[in-house]
Amino acid sequence: MRLRTYTCFSVGNVPNIPRRPRPLRRVVWCNGAVTRPRLDLVAAPPATRDLVVVAHGGQEHSLEEPHDWRHAILRMWPFAAAAAQAAPQARVALLRYRYRGWNGDAAHAAADLRHVLAGVGDDVERIALVGHSMGGRAVFSAADDPRVVGVLGLAPWLPLDEPQGRLQARLVVLAHGVLDTTVDSRLTVQFAERARRSGVPLGLFLATDEAHALLHRHGDWGELVRRFVRGCFGADPQHELGRVVSSDPGHGADPLPTWSRRRGTLSAVTDIAATRLRLRVR
Repeated sequence: MRLRTYTCFSVGNVPNIPRRPRPLRRVVWCNGAVTRPRLDLVAAPPATRDLVVVAHGGQEHSLEEPHDWRHAILRMWPFAAAAAQAAPQARVALLRYRYRGWNGDAAHAAADLRHVLAGVGDDVERIALVGHSMGGRAVFSAADDPRVVGVLGLAPWLPLDEPQGRLQARLVVLAHGVLDTTVDSRLTVQFAERARRSGVPLGLFLATDEAHALLHRHGDWGELVRRFVRGCFGADPQHELGRVVSSDPGHGADPLPTWSRRRGTLSAVTDIAATRLRLRVR
């Protein structure tokens, strides 16, 4: 079996992120396997205090090792690129889990996210979390980190008994496609209603013509990430997202705006491939 060596950004056993990001160690991958949770930086401007973490989806139960070419993580590359465009002053990183699954009470995805956030240095003051599917559950689980300023769940997997965690004083946005047959969009609506009843202001978008992978309206989903990230790091969220952020349980869901003409699965796959080839882990 051929071993490939990649340079990546690892936070395990590292107390601080250096102010001038550089490779901290060399990690040996076997067919792209991840041996411990880490952040793969795709944007690393020097001396920044802002960080965006993008968390991919997975499965309910699986101890398989995730690797570079699984669909779930490939889908995240355009979102990471959108975040970097929206906040050129911020570091942007893809979260890499140890396992492909959530795995019941072990909640491996949430534990891995908490682990890497704990390893982020004190020079990072503001963190925005973006998660899709299982990654959406992970980012809401880790939202109580005091540096988190915003949480975006894209087609998030949020079971009925999912704790809300600490969401006050953060920009909270949920978005889901009604055609999703993997994760029921009604669970996202119910989570939003519970959070609003507890006094949490949040935005809730639904797209009637979208499924779980968020491919059909990929341009609009990318624009949502851009607007969310800008809202986290200084822009007015009402200006970026419209008047959707509300703590009123009766506010309901807003339709996902048509920001982009870029649509269709073929266009989305082309965008994913081009972004994956263009961006590099630093």
